Amino acid sequence: MKHYLYALGAILCWASLPAATGSGLNQLSTPELMFYSFSTAAIYLFVQDLLINKTFTVRFPRFTVSLFGFAGIFFYHYIYYLALERAPLAEGAILATTWSLWIVVLSSILQLRRMAPSILLAALVGFAGAVLVIGGGKELSFESNYMQGYLLALTCGIIWSVFSVGLPLFRLRIEPMTGFTILTAIASAGLFLLTMPHEAPRVSALLSAMYLGCIPLGLSFFLWNRAITGGNMVIIGFLSYLTPPLAVLLVALVHGQKISGQVISGMFIILLASLAGKLCLTNILKKETKEGKIKAPLT
Repeated sequence: MKHYLYALGAILCWASLPAATGSGLNQLSTPELMFYSFSTAAIYLFVQDLLINKTFTVRFPRFTVSLFGFAGIFFYHYIYYLALERAPLAEGAILATTWSLWIVVLSSILQLRRMAPSILLAALVGFAGAVLVIGGGKELSFESNYMQGYLLALTCGIIWSVFSVGLPLFRLRIEPMTGFTILTAIASAGLFLLTMPHEAPRVSALLSAMYLGCIPLGLSFFLWNRAITGGNMVIIGFLSYLTPPLAVLLVALVHGQKISGQVISGMFIILLASLAGKLCLTNILKKETKEGKIKAPLT
């Protein structure tokens, strides 16, 4: 159970971003955003490790794992920021949210050695709920002149799902996120220097980037690693669909905005799809474990 609480903690971190930063991040280019946010995230995780482990030593996994982790974190965020520069916000966010769908699909295939139609159906229903929330009553229009942005958004969704599903397969005995984030911060600093000159950021933009680094990056990485290395990835994939509605709810709470019926409907659809997906997975695992086809109890 605690692994799903970690997952919900990470999801809340991601959902808090719009409410906490508003439009402050729009003032920064992709290289600036990568540099300021990941520098902050690396410092945050280093200090957190220092407080927990009482040592200044940063432990990196072996080279191949470090490369995998760095690539997943750096390229997901870099491509995500580029996508939102090249596509309308709602449409780009919807396509990027496909990482939740891909997590369910990939982890189901790994766990069951096949794609169960009932789980795929529940995943698609959950994704439909997320689309309903992100659309928020707006008329969505996927125009051909934004095709590059759409493809980038889809790509970053695939990257994060592969990273999330693949990392637990290495069965690491150390917390790898600090090392991954430090490597990403170094690469982001290189990108920042290569794209010089940059204007000094406004205070509001810098504070927004620092919040992004501490909470939606730093703390969420720590919690997400705890979740995916111990919990069932299919269930975690369903839980991650809650990110868009929670973001809308937090914005409404902080800024005193009304919540539309469409957002509430989308959230109920996601919750029902998550419950249905969990029940389907539980039944399939019980049946196939009893028949001796698999040895993978639900955790």
